[in-house]
Amino acid sequence: MEVIDVWAQLPSERFLKEPWLETLLRWTGQKAGIAPLSPEDLLRQMDEAGVAISLISAWHGPSGALITNDEVERAVDAAPERFRGLMSVDLFDPMGAVREIRTRSKSGKFAGLRIVPWLWDLPPNDRRYYPVYAACVDAGLPFCTQLGHTGPLKRSETGRPIPYLEEVLLDFPELLVIGGHVGFPWIDEVISLAHKFPNFYVDTSAYAVHRLPEGLVRFMKAEGRSRVMFGTNAPMLSASRCLAKLDALGLDDAVKEQFLSGNARRVFSL
Repeated sequence: MEVIDVWAQLPSERFLKEPWLETLLRWTGQKAGIAPLSPEDLLRQMDEAGVAISLISAWHGPSGALITNDEVERAVDAAPERFRGLMSVDLFDPMGAVREIRTRSKSGKFAGLRIVPWLWDLPPNDRRYYPVYAACVDAGLPFCTQLGHTGPLKRSETGRPIPYLEEVLLDFPELLVIGGHVGFPWIDEVISLAHKFPNFYVDTSAYAVHRLPEGLVRFMKAEGRSRVMFGTNAPMLSASRCLAKLDALGLDDAVKEQFLSGNARRVFSL
């Protein structure tokens, strides 16, 4: 089956020098650290796991861009059939962020936008996000974010779905929202939002699929079959490692197809 990875990145030297990365690697047991990843390196990993398309993310935080939109765009240019971008913007420059979304969305190289709340220490209902949401709706781009606890030693509260993300979903019913990293330990809140809001989706990045919470797997097999999509968080986790025990989930072929690619292709208009 076709596989689409909705959360990957090509770490820059700036990204790799961030102090919080050391705590993330310690928490995930990656003692060797992470080396810079080229588009060619990621393509090899994708081929090993049968991944057809990866969405590669820019990163922007209070200290500036860690992976720039220009860097992501150059990677997409290197393999336009295999990569699409997820842009990021500066929440402290609202009009600059709006202009960036309007301009980049016209290139056809970006499938959405991602903001990581713990990086800013701002929950998604903070007023500084709201111009970004409006611009995403105007541009027809999904908004991607992170849910749940953080691997780095940063506050996890910004990733709690209720009330923070729920208020956004209430205020922007036209905005497609994808919550990455599953949302543990607030799985019940995540599933309740997916039941309540037809514009809310979940991706499984940062998890090998056999380690997904049981409640989310049950949701995937039933009414959530159109709401959950596959992601890796590469290079922290490779697609091969994430998918090694896929059969252990007991998904039928129709659910598996939606999870691995169908939902992503539809939501991101790939």
